[in-house]
Amino acid sequence: MSDQTNISTFEVRKDDWSETRVTDETLDASLAENEVLFRVDRLALTANNISYAATGDSLGYWGFFPAEEGWGRIPAMGWGEVVASAHPDVVVGERVWGWFPYSTHLKVTAGRVSSSGFTDVSPHRAEYAPVYAGFDRASGNPIYEESLEDQDSLLRGLFTTSWLVEDFLQVNDFFGTDVCLITSASSKTSIALAHCVRERGRLSAIGITSQGNVGFCESLGCYDRIVTYDDIASLDAAKAAVMVDMAGNAAVISDVHHHFGDNMKHSCRIGATHHDEAGSVKGLPGARPEFFFAPTHVKARSAELGAKEFMMRLGAAYAQFRTFADEWLRVEHNYGAEAVANAYQAVLNGRSDPASGQVVSMWPPRDD
Repeated sequence: MSDQTNISTFEVRKDDWSETRVTDETLDASLAENEVLFRVDRLALTANNISYAATGDSLGYWGFFPAEEGWGRIPAMGWGEVVASAHPDVVVGERVWGWFPYSTHLKVTAGRVSSSGFTDVSPHRAEYAPVYAGFDRASGNPIYEESLEDQDSLLRGLFTTSWLVEDFLQVNDFFGTDVCLITSASSKTSIALAHCVRERGRLSAIGITSQGNVGFCESLGCYDRIVTYDDIASLDAAKAAVMVDMAGNAAVISDVHHHFGDNMKHSCRIGATHHDEAGSVKGLPGARPEFFFAPTHVKARSAELGAKEFMMRLGAAYAQFRTFADEWLRVEHNYGAEAVANAYQAVLNGRSDPASGQVVSMWPPRDD
């Protein structure tokens, strides 16, 4: 490799996510002790990534990959390949799964290296939970399959969030309820949650979605019932319920809270698929809406169950969901900066088919 590497990175304006640009910079490819250079391969682009922009300041996502003032690099989950390494236990050619920017390359400082992965211990990552700075080695993943890398890019991270939410509900005895209301029911994170709820068999999963997505959601078989946003009043408010909100639409949260009143026993906020309709959710009847912070639950459950047992449970559940997703998920590839920008605008504006999964790369397609 030459002493210089040209990098292209997709960025968005922090105060107007519809405005994007591609920056080009030259990186010094010489590595300091323990530094590793990745070729960023294929990353997921879903409504989750829009949620990261929506909470970029409040939850710190903008800090993962710093950019010029006013601009942000949205973090994404997917695959990278080590193309240079100054760490004795990280070898060139390794494939890893983790958080990356929409870029061609990423340089990190590897630390806490084990057979299963390592962590970026660069100073600017120190304030974030370790789960956000980790890279999992393909060689150390017992369910890794090269042919399923795209599915892992799209599903693994969001499934982890949904599995943790459902596990959190279970730890809290489902807050004494029998019903789980899930907004943005066609989103992949919501589908993953409904799948987890169905597998546990303790709660009824009721999905809330737009009229155009009713048929798709019903076809999945993981929801007990689907209602539209304008039909919330048809739900049985006499039943105690928990709500997991993926939409981030204050009006929807308000409608559900006012309908259920004191029977809204827990209100969990995850994403912002309806980012353009956000607003205040203060002073609503029932339980106060609270953001779910996954790393906190990971830490608590790992301590309770033991890290190995915790990861075995999560891995087994994810493998099952990945098989389920094969029944309905259609992967779509987007190569090159222009294709990435087009896919981003489609997801941002809610134009993507819920059955499709956008996998993007700033690189043109490989001939091989």
